[in-house]
Amino acid sequence: MSIARYPSFVIDCPDPQALARFYGEILGWEVQDPTGEQDEWVDLQPADGTNGISFQQVVDYRAPDWPGQDRPQQMHLDVQVQDLDAGERAVLELGATKTDEQPGEGFRVFLDPAGHPFCLCRS
Repeated sequence: MSIARYPSFVIDCPDPQALARFYGEILGWEVQDPTGEQDEWVDLQPADGTNGISFQQVVDYRAPDWPGQDRPQQMHLDVQVQDLDAGERAVLELGATKTDEQPGEGFRVFLDPAGHPFCLCRS
């Protein structure tokens, strides 16, 4: 029996609304504060409410230096896509940046608009 359920990851960033919208578009999830009235914290959830990602504003935020370790990534998201090429086009249109370092073939590494690494993985 589990002690808790429905984990939520919290991602530090300079602009919680913008980063929540970015991941909301990728995952098809809803920003829980669509009016943008909350500047320091924004929640993102699927329609069934079973999972979540929260975004927390950090003053003087410094993006990770991936693949370097001067400012390590500390966390990253892997999301599954059926078509890597189509997924790549979609996330680039949303503001992601493809990294020069691509260490594998079944996944691709990008940086979100706040500089966090994330991967699109072939499902």
